[in-house]
Amino acid sequence: MKETDSYEAGPWRFVPAAVQAALFVWFCTFLPTASAGTPVDFIWQWVPALGIEAAFRIDALSLLFALLITGIGAICFLYAAEYFHADRRLKRLLTLMSMFAASMLILVLADDAITLFVAWELTTITSFLLVGYDHQKDDARHKAQQALIVTGIGGLALMAGLILMGSVAGTYRISEMGSFADHSLYLVMLGLVLAGCFTKSAQFPFHFWLPGAMAAPTPVSAYLHSATMVKAGVYLVARLTPQLGGTEVWTWTLTLVGAVTMVVASFWALRQTDLKLMLAWTTLMGLGTLMMGLGGGSYYAVGGALTFILVHALYKASLFLAVGLLDKGAGSREVDDLSGLRHAMPISFGIAVLAGASMAGLPPFVGFIGKELSYEGGLQTQTEEIFVATMSVIANALMFAAAGLVAIRPFFGQQKSKKETPKDPSIYMWSGPAILALLGLLLGLFPGGLDALITAMVEVVRGEPGAPEVKLWHGVNAALMLSLLTFAIGGVLFWGLPELRRSLTREEQRVPDSAAVYDVLLNALRDTASWTARTVQDGRMMSYLRATFITLALMVWAAIFFGSGNVARIDPAAPIFHWVIVAIIVACVIAIIFTGSRLIAITALGGVGSGIAVIFVLYSAIDVAMTQLLTEILIVVFVAVAFIKLPRAGTGALRIGDAIISAVLGLGITFAMLAVLGAGLERDVTQFFEANAYPEAAGRNIVNVILVDFRALDTLGEVAVVVIAGIAALAALRAGREVNK
Repeated sequence: MKETDSYEAGPWRFVPAAVQAALFVWFCTFLPTASAGTPVDFIWQWVPALGIEAAFRIDALSLLFALLITGIGAICFLYAAEYFHADRRLKRLLTLMSMFAASMLILVLADDAITLFVAWELTTITSFLLVGYDHQKDDARHKAQQALIVTGIGGLALMAGLILMGSVAGTYRISEMGSFADHSLYLVMLGLVLAGCFTKSAQFPFHFWLPGAMAAPTPVSAYLHSATMVKAGVYLVARLTPQLGGTEVWTWTLTLVGAVTMVVASFWALRQTDLKLMLAWTTLMGLGTLMMGLGGGSYYAVGGALTFILVHALYKASLFLAVGLLDKGAGSREVDDLSGLRHAMPISFGIAVLAGASMAGLPPFVGFIGKELSYEGGLQTQTEEIFVATMSVIANALMFAAAGLVAIRPFFGQQKSKKETPKDPSIYMWSGPAILALLGLLLGLFPGGLDALITAMVEVVRGEPGAPEVKLWHGVNAALMLSLLTFAIGGVLFWGLPELRRSLTREEQRVPDSAAVYDVLLNALRDTASWTARTVQDGRMMSYLRATFITLALMVWAAIFFGSGNVARIDPAAPIFHWVIVAIIVACVIAIIFTGSRLIAITALGGVGSGIAVIFVLYSAIDVAMTQLLTEILIVVFVAVAFIKLPRAGTGALRIGDAIISAVLGLGITFAMLAVLGAGLERDVTQFFEANAYPEAAGRNIVNVILVDFRALDTLGEVAVVVIAGIAALAALRAGREVNK
């Protein structure tokens, strides 16, 4: 970010952090009720006609996320206020972060599916603005667009899934929906919802956008990765487990996708030299772990996953902010540029060591408890427990090595940094990550305070009581053996890290890259759009009309062929006067087709409209007939004037082609009208207007009442369209006159 020496933000910059802190305290007051399993509802009417409410529910699951959003949010807001205190764009940054925080809060508290989706999309938009905050940079714009497209497409799938669920259940209140596992549309709902969740939480193969989102400023990255956006997909999977979970498809999908994401991300985390980018890849590992745990199904697997949400938020936020301290105090976040800083930056060193130990899963930190529960859950999973445990050990061992890379490499060895005199930044910046790092230690030493909340969360997700005991020591068991194995493998990996990174660099070229696939698809889409624009929009009105009429003809004939309606028969016994009118109309049509004069054509077209108006008169629709006649007169007059400025019409094969298109479309419309007449009339709407025209609008002419009262805004809109079209036509004619001059 560009800093200026002449600007210094005032104390107002701490207000957003204070608001977040106040909200955190307010949400803490709900801890007793939520831990007891008693939800609190807040409901307002929104769109009652569609059964949509602004319904919010505070239970154990939503409360945990609300506490993370506001608690870590307060720290990130405080950090940002000091980190960018000399940047004139600080107001914009804090405003965007506040909007994002509000969107996330609505998302996790919403008990109405439509409200949830609206908040879901608000997080997509606000995160796009945050990732692209440095919009002067091409890379920031590209990464922000990438995140928007991937999560936006997933959001559309989610919208369809939520609407389908609401339609089947007969309510959009999530807490009132039952299980869909036995419904015939279950797989459709599951696929749509998981598409939204997987893209939002960057699961394989949609994982590539998340490391790219590192273009955001450091406090924003810490906020997005630890407590908010990337966990939205995980939250929704947990929230909808009672409705969509409990099946083999659910279990296997979440287990496989989560496992692949977890292992792939762990390997590529070690490949990185930028500490911030490396932490981004470890976030993917954490998200994969959460998905796999939620798919496990047992109360140990689910309890381990829910505990890991808190564990991951604490150490990931503190580590991200610690990397920001290094960047600010030592001038770089490249691991190869930093070493021996433990004496020059003791506070940053302490924060990195505490948070890194929790990330590595070392006792007595809360990270150890989370890892033990995830191992226990993996061993009790409903799928292949050996597969799950093996993948977990591999990922956690790689994570152990990555934690060492962040917490040890920059602080040991000979001192090296980009700045000559590296030092810890101000207390406003290090106090927040220090609190989070210490919390990781305190909750590990005294985990009993989490027990009631975790138990209540497991009950919300699984819909039945039963939860693992959250404690530091579970005795000598299989989970402990796996932890010791993890430490041993992780230590070896950390020791051989230089060779491992060189190997990963060599293999990088051979591994398929999802980001490259995304770029290929995006470029193909752009090329297709350019080709379509060049082909369809050639600047000739005749081309547009032909394309429009051909498309309309295809749709009409498709409806005729595939429809089930009966075509009404033409009554040959109609009065002779009627047949005379039809003959006049047919003659006018023939004249339109074969004439080379546009004036004659438009006059003949007026003849067609006038003939139809006479038919309206014969069937007592006087008002409609008058409207038809006035319209025809105006069209003939206006178009005749316009023709004076236009070239003559062409003749020959081109006109024959147009005649064929017209004939096909005209016959299609004719058969469609006959099919409408043969289908009989539904008089519900007619009866409504007959019953209400006079009592509601004091009008005896039903057509007039409909136009003026019941659809007054529609009529106003139509008049406005006609006026705008007239003005545009006048401007076009005048422009043509200027060109001719």
